[in-house]
Formats: sequence, C-alpha cells, structure tokens
Amino acid sequence: MNVALGVGGGIAAYKAAELARALMERGFTVEVVMTRAAEEFIRPLTFAALTGRKVHTHLFSAASAEDTLASAIEHIRVAQENQLLVVAPATADLLAKFTHGLADDLLTTTYLAFTGTVVLAPAMNTNMWNHPASQTNMQVLRGRGHVVVEPGEGLLACGMIGPGRLAEPDQIADAVLAASKTKKPRRDLDGETILITAGPTQEPIDGVRYLSNRSSGKMGYALAEEAVARGARVTLISGPVNLPAPLGATLVPVRTALEMRQAVMDRLSEATIVVKAAAVADYHIPNPSKQKMKKTAARLSLDLEPTPDILAELGAKKGDRLLIGFAAETDNMVEEARRKLQQKNCDMVVGNVVSHVVSHVASQQGTGFESDENEVVLVTRAGETIPVARASKRAIAGRIFDEAMRLRLALHASR
Repeated sequence: MNVALGVGGGIAAYKAAELARALMERGFTVEVVMTRAAEEFIRPLTFAALTGRKVHTHLFSAASAEDTLASAIEHIRVAQENQLLVVAPATADLLAKFTHGLADDLLTTTYLAFTGTVVLAPAMNTNMWNHPASQTNMQVLRGRGHVVVEPGEGLLACGMIGPGRLAEPDQIADAVLAASKTKKPRRDLDGETILITAGPTQEPIDGVRYLSNRSSGKMGYALAEEAVARGARVTLISGPVNLPAPLGATLVPVRTALEMRQAVMDRLSEATIVVKAAAVADYHIPNPSKQKMKKTAARLSLDLEPTPDILAELGAKKGDRLLIGFAAETDNMVEEARRKLQQKNCDMVVGNVVSHVVSHVASQQGTGFESDENEVVLVTRAGETIPVARASKRAIAGRIFDEAMRLRLALHASR
C-alpha cells in the first residue's frame, strides 16, 4: 500500500526519518512531501536515501516547461497514487491550514486533493497545543474522520514540560497500519445540514424542582456522531445531559421545551434533514415560582399546560426537508409510530419501547432510555415497517440514516 508522508517544519521533523523506515518495515511504500520549513530541520536527501524515491518539496520547482507542467499537478498525482496521507510532525500551522482549507504549498494542496485516509501526528509547544485555536482545529479535523495520534507528554525542545511531543515513530506506524485495515467510512451525507434534538427537557416547578423524564440523550448524540462521520454538517440541540459534546457538531444547549422549540425554529431554514430524537416534556408550569416552595402538610396541586408540539409544527413547515420523529412508547409501539407519522407529517418515525419492565419481548429488556443499546422499528412514509434488531445506539443511528437516504432517493424519484 502506498503512503504519502507529509513532514512539517518542527524540531520533531528528524523523527519523520525513523517513521519512514518504520512504515517501510510494515510493508508500505513511502513517498515523502516536505514543507519548506521542514527543510530547515532535515534534508530531503535523507528521505530519498531511506525510501529510494524522489522527495517532493516545492509546488513549482522544475526548470523546463514540460517539467513545470508536471510539477504544477504533482499534488494531484500524489493524492491519487497514495491510499494514506500521514503528516508527522503536524505543526500548529499545518493543522490550521488543513482546518480552513488554505493551500499555499505542495503539502497543503495535496491534503485538499486527497480523498483517502488521513493520519495526523501533531507536535508543538505545550502552550500552542493547549491554545483554544489549536484545540478547535483538532476538533474539526477529528470530525472529518481523520485519525489522530495524540502527542505525548514530557520535556520538549523548548524546555517546557507537558503535552506536545511527537508520538514515537513505531506508535505512529502502528496507527497507520491499523488505519490501513479499517474500512473508510461512507461520506454519503456530504452536503447535508442535519438538525438533531436530543435528551430531556426540564420544566421548572420552583427555584429548585423541575419536571423531566429519564432520557439520557445517548440516542441523539449517537445520531450526531454518525452524521458527522458520514460527512454532514450537524447542529445538535440538547436538553440537560451528562454526555460530552460530539466532535465536529455544533452543540446548542437548552433546558425547557420552549427553549428547544425556539432553538429549532431559529435554525430550521439551514437544515435539509431534521431528526427529533429529544424526549420533550408534554406539560409545563406556565408561571413557576422563582423561590423554593416550602413543604407543608397540605396536598399540592400543579397547574399544568401543554408544551408546544415541536414535531407537528415542523411537519407543517418542513417543505422538501426530510423529517424524522421518534415514538418512545411503553406499549402499542408500531401503532403509535404510524399514528405519529400521519398526524405530524413525518417521513419516518423511529419507534422504540422505553419501559424497563417489558415481559412479552425479552430482548427488549435493558434498551431505550439510559441504555447504551436500542431495538427499534422504522415506520416510513412509503408504508414500510422495518424492524432493527438490538444493537448499540451508534449502530442504530447508522441504520436510521441508511433508511433515511434510501427514502430520500425514493421520494425524489417519485416527484
């Protein structure tokens, strides 16, 4: 398998020579692309001697007109003839350029033209690594599905101690070998802007109490992770949960049903697909006390009003968007999913049993709310009822988007 090894301009560039040898020992053919800054730390002749191949350094470097034409498209050839692009050291400058699509040399233009698996091994000063800009760039690059070999901690060339050291060459080479055996994720959601809601809402009773439900948000977050991995631009509107934000998604935290409705409607115009996985409270207290109510011996009654039906409102406004709802039920799951599909004008409804006491289907024990697994039925506008066997919520998310894209193609074909 062919590997393009991009070498950035950092003190750790000398380790790239060891990495080239380690990659060749694992059976890879290595073609080196260096930045101008990298040449200040290690000479191209070193890599040429190790790999037995020409080392590429400049975007325009040939003398004759014929060679100049060849060099002008060298980044395209490198991108097409190599299955993996490994960048080590990936400096702060390179990470920023990759993130924002800047292409001013041979390595950055090769990156933009490359469609295979990308492995990044960052290396830089500790403060540079910890800077919010660098961390934001890393979040974006991870969201694109790139493999990141995290920098190590220790004494750096600048004298500081902390994270930022280039990972050991054998560690990087092993990560490249593993990446070469991993099937590249599909990018079938490229160009889609997906709006996902997740988690519960909390409806205040007083200054400390609230009404809510047992939703953990795990299904919605799994949907966001899957959509990002498949190339979509994702906005995740989430009620209060105890989960890390999915890398590559824009997280919009909300608390109440009214806040969730407003966040959804504010972003609806950008969305091509809307997935309503949140367990929105059906009722709220219109004027909750700002102070904690004191307990007394008297009985307490709460005056509850229905919350807005966000899914129904979306169904009335969805236009050409694909609208996917969820029906979390304790019984009559398929019937309720069909009812919701029709009444809310959805294209698909995901039905799942959320009761923790389900005796008639043993396999459903331990799925639904708070669980890492789920077992669902997909009810579609085309009249299909598609059972999805018990699996992780990430796997379920994959099946949901598989069927959503199939449904979209069918709907487009019928118009």
